[in-house]
Amino acid sequence: MRHLGFTVLMLASLLLSPVYAQDDEEVDPDAPVVEKSTYFDIKPAFVVNYGGPGRLRYIKTNLTLRVGGGDMGMKGIRHHLPQIRHVIVMTLTRQSEEDISSMEGKELVRLALLEAVQNVLVEEEGEHHVNDLLFNSFIVQR
Repeated sequence: MRHLGFTVLMLASLLLSPVYAQDDEEVDPDAPVVEKSTYFDIKPAFVVNYGGPGRLRYIKTNLTLRVGGGDMGMKGIRHHLPQIRHVIVMTLTRQSEEDISSMEGKELVRLALLEAVQNVLVEEEGEHHVNDLLFNSFIVQR
């Protein structure tokens, strides 16, 4: 009986003893800090005519910006959104039929839009925080 009491006491002490977690991965102080991205949907959708003179052609697109820099990046985008929308509209209207008729052309348009948005923010804020521009939809009426 005495032996059973000792065993119960030992088990209880093992269960109540503190357990320390061991960190398997060490943090490299020189490793770059990966910041989380935030996505900013530019609403409403863009509907613009393109292609110059002649028959009217339209592009309708929904865009999202991938933004770093936390609240500072989002604040700059919200503040300068009218100018950002303007450069997007102007960039889209300059496109030709050849520019948007292939996947490569659409990718070049996407990169031109990204650069235009980044340029606005660098000019106004000193830095852009916009890491990418994504098409949610891209509809062309020829």
